[in-house]
Amino acid sequence: MTATIEPKTRDGQPYAYQRVELVEPDWTRFPGWADITEEQWRDVQWQRVNCIKNVRQLRALMGDLLDERFYADLEKDMAERATMSMLVPPQMVNTMVPSGASAGEEFTDAFYADPLRHYMIPVFSDRRTDWPSHPQASRDSLHEHDMWVAEGLTHRYPTKVLAELLSTCPQYCGHCTRMDLVGNSTPVIDKLKLTGKPVDRHEAMLEYLRNTPQVRDVVVSGGDVANLPWPRLEDFLTKLMAIDNIRDIRLATKGLIGLPQHWLQEPLLEGMNRVTTIARERGVSLAIHTHANHANSVTPLVAEASKALLAAGVRDVRNQGVLLAGVNADSHSLLDLSFRLLDGAQIMPYYFYMCDMIPFSEHWRVSVADAQRLQHDIMGYLPGFATPRIVCDVPFVGKRWVHQIADYDTERGISYWTKNYRTSIEASDPEALSRTYEYYDPIHTLPESGQEWWRTHGK
Repeated sequence: MTATIEPKTRDGQPYAYQRVELVEPDWTRFPGWADITEEQWRDVQWQRVNCIKNVRQLRALMGDLLDERFYADLEKDMAERATMSMLVPPQMVNTMVPSGASAGEEFTDAFYADPLRHYMIPVFSDRRTDWPSHPQASRDSLHEHDMWVAEGLTHRYPTKVLAELLSTCPQYCGHCTRMDLVGNSTPVIDKLKLTGKPVDRHEAMLEYLRNTPQVRDVVVSGGDVANLPWPRLEDFLTKLMAIDNIRDIRLATKGLIGLPQHWLQEPLLEGMNRVTTIARERGVSLAIHTHANHANSVTPLVAEASKALLAAGVRDVRNQGVLLAGVNADSHSLLDLSFRLLDGAQIMPYYFYMCDMIPFSEHWRVSVADAQRLQHDIMGYLPGFATPRIVCDVPFVGKRWVHQIADYDTERGISYWTKNYRTSIEASDPEALSRTYEYYDPIHTLPESGQEWWRTHGK
């Protein structure tokens, strides 16, 4: 359970705002990067080549910093629980235990406790053993694949679509909502594969949008567009902007946080300038949506990349984080992150999603009641336009502010939601707008009577 914040500051306010200077942690504190120069660090190819993909590479990087107990914990998780394979760019590793610690027990304890490590390099001991997965969890918890109108194109809302151009990212987050499709298969998840050739899939998406004038808003995602070669992305965006009904385009990339070096490449920024020039001429709003979950992720390189994209003509850079226990599920962490984004990097705090009901995610998820308290506790500190909304992405419904519930059984942790539109698979469903849809709290957050009910009915 998250606690309501209590007055602790000198002036009696529950949260004390303080402008923080962004700092790039010293990567040479890791033995494997002791000789890495700033020129190498800023090189996107060096970053990609030196991503941490397995235990062997993590050992080589850490030297004697980490105890064996961590590696055993990690290997057990990779074999029995992980829904995402390991892929962590140096930029992201460098934000873990940023101030360093003595080798051995001290560093290992700090690494275990680190919020970035908690979701980028999950270990078996992080996971719950009573309910590692909710009985209602599913691989594609938002049913995006069910709503494909072309391969990779999800038409879920009346005027908006999601275009998954590819199925890879520069980094893999343990809590990924698209774990059904994105990344390599793991011992517990055999991933869905995109079957069509990219050029054919992309053209099928564009053709659907040309023939569906009610769609005006396209989220261009994946995977992560930072893994799509720029000429191919520029070509897709140029064709997309030629469709009269398209008014909003959002490029989804956690790469801005995990691999800012990608977005600082001069040829890419020149290409972005070409794209944004066309966007302005055609009255299209082109924005970047990124994904930071903790203030430590926001470094000078992230700020430099964000400001470079804005200078190239991008209308806005916005953050869509995920509410994660052990990472940011308290009001101070959310406010710290929001101010770091807004003040340091000119990134607009936008959404915090509740973690979706995917397998083995219960240790990250919080209840709707806790999310509601957090929304209450962050109000009033940030400008209204920059106060992030905490939203629940309800299966078959979509994004809902956490206070929009129609009903809530707090004993069994079942919230009920309604909607005012049909998805692409409900065109002939007469009850789509009248029924209620269910979302489920983590069972460990329920009173004992509710937990007992799930022990009986949840198998």
